[in-house]
Amino acid sequence: MSKLTFRRGIHPPDYKSQTATQSLQQAEVPQLLYYTLQQRNGVLLEPSVQVGDRVLLGQVIAESKAFASVPLHASVSGRVKDIALYLQADGQKVPTLVVENDGLDEACEPLHRMHPGEMDSQAIKDVIQKAGIVGMGGAGFPTHIKLSPPPDAKIEHIIINGAECEPYLTSDHRLMVEHPETVIRGLVTVLRLFPDAQGHIAIEENKPDAIETIREASKDLPIAVERLAKKYPQGSEKHLIYAVTGRVVPSGKLPSDVGCIVLNVDTAASICRAVYDKMPLYQRIVTVAGGAVNKPANYIVRIGTPLSALVEQSGGLKEDAGKILIGGPMMGIATHSFDVPVTKGTSAVLVLTEKEAHQPAESACIRCGRCVRACPMFLEPYALQSFAYRKDVENALSYHIMDCIECGSCAYSCPSKRHLVQAIRWMKQGVRAKQQAEKTRKG
Repeated sequence: MSKLTFRRGIHPPDYKSQTATQSLQQAEVPQLLYYTLQQRNGVLLEPSVQVGDRVLLGQVIAESKAFASVPLHASVSGRVKDIALYLQADGQKVPTLVVENDGLDEACEPLHRMHPGEMDSQAIKDVIQKAGIVGMGGAGFPTHIKLSPPPDAKIEHIIINGAECEPYLTSDHRLMVEHPETVIRGLVTVLRLFPDAQGHIAIEENKPDAIETIREASKDLPIAVERLAKKYPQGSEKHLIYAVTGRVVPSGKLPSDVGCIVLNVDTAASICRAVYDKMPLYQRIVTVAGGAVNKPANYIVRIGTPLSALVEQSGGLKEDAGKILIGGPMMGIATHSFDVPVTKGTSAVLVLTEKEAHQPAESACIRCGRCVRACPMFLEPYALQSFAYRKDVENALSYHIMDCIECGSCAYSCPSKRHLVQAIRWMKQGVRAKQQAEKTRKG
């Protein structure tokens, strides 16, 4: 079986041995759960409950009328203790709803009362929206919107992303090994929306047990199990599409523009649970790993669980803990506190040792071109960093800075340890702010 891949990219050590063979564990449910009302950037949810109200497992506790939003559900039954500003992963304080768990897990009414086989396309998408399902790979974009492309888009490929190319992370891996039927049933459900599309489940070659398990579980179905080469960032949408189909998503375009839709494996499993088990998205799998963690593991975690509870269940930390990351080491967010909650987009909590987290001092660019050779988006990161430092928006845009996916391949490859991603990310934020200001002015 040939290995599929994309052009450029890098090959960092995967560091997955800590948790790759460990079965999923149910995380302990804490006494207090914290639901940040900003589950993804740019969308602030409004509470549907008040302090003192009793809530049930699966009940909607916050929602928004914004287009790119989905409701947030309680992951326990209990009483609303507080609605106030609390810390989130990026260091900002945002409105947060606090629920005191009563330990009963008393559930609300089922998400729907339809038989899955009798649901039409619109009913399936409505259930996905009502269940609060988003991209579980970290972006958190509402899934029902992704599954509603423009009418003229001919969707020919539904790709389930099982690459999990980020070092340390194994949550998707364990899901495919232990619960392949949920992933497959989720994909089959999505294929009902696009009857002319081919279904694919794409998995990196360093997960042979997942490849074999998924292949065996889907052998009687029209689903292709794709073996990907181990390379980063194989799990990026555009690069996964190229690896599987050979199609190139043009600059400024979406996967649907080339007839493709990509979903994370946990997203597919969440669709299965919403349609067949009639339960909303209220928990997810989180990898807890890193050299500073005493007992790395993969947990099934209720949304709203503080990171501190996961670390405690993992045996606490070693003395040389140096850095906390939400997500993987390449694209994750550094945070300074464990007093932040798990959200729908929290794929991992990594605690690195001082040695693992050490970053050498930045030195002058030597124009070696390694960042260019590594960039999977065919950009010139050294030039983009220069434009960022000069606040040169016009040149940055002409060099397609907004195409950068912030994967970190450039910084990983740089012998001078230039802070390329940080500079580019900062510049992109400035570009967006300027574009929004111009839009408002013309408005």
